[in-house]
Amino acid sequence: MKKSKLLMIVGSLLLIGLFVFPLWNITLEAPQYPIPLGMDIHINKFHDTNEHDIKNINLMNHYVGMQYIPESIPEFKIFPIVIGIMIVLGVIIGFIGDYKWFLFWFILMSVLGIAGMYDFYLWEYDYGHNLDPKAIMNFKNPDGSPMGFQPPLWGSKDILNFTAHSYPRTGAFLMFFGMFLTFIAFFVGKKEAKN
Repeated sequence: MKKSKLLMIVGSLLLIGLFVFPLWNITLEAPQYPIPLGMDIHINKFHDTNEHDIKNINLMNHYVGMQYIPESIPEFKIFPIVIGIMIVLGVIIGFIGDYKWFLFWFILMSVLGIAGMYDFYLWEYDYGHNLDPKAIMNFKNPDGSPMGFQPPLWGSKDILNFTAHSYPRTGAFLMFFGMFLTFIAFFVGKKEAKN
């Protein structure tokens, strides 16, 4: 089997890691929590980093009027199907071996990844800004507007006495590495075609 085909197939199959490992993690650190609270985000569910973390985050967020973290969101039904299709499509394209299709797959997967991140940002924004005005505690910005509690999309951010961290996890790294392999497969395939 040609090296380019193998790279394309292996790169596509690495996306299977999204069904096994978390894609993202959000962690909240604060003095009153010696063990930080955390939430792992998989492509089909939210999961506690430590036992009862999501329950504790929901109880804490209730005081400032934030929504509860749901057990499920519509994207959890869509993402696994999309990733499954992309894995199968990538393997088929790999066996066909036309390097131009390798690039098509990479671009399509990149667009889907960007769309997924944007959707995640919108969910975070709504979660952190769509607050219950009748909440027990109402915090205001210096200009008098309601304070938002949106965690960062990527990186760390101070929110009152909490520091929120948001970073990719193993599933995301496997996906990025798989996509990188498919991108390399395009150039290797192009070189093979010339020879």
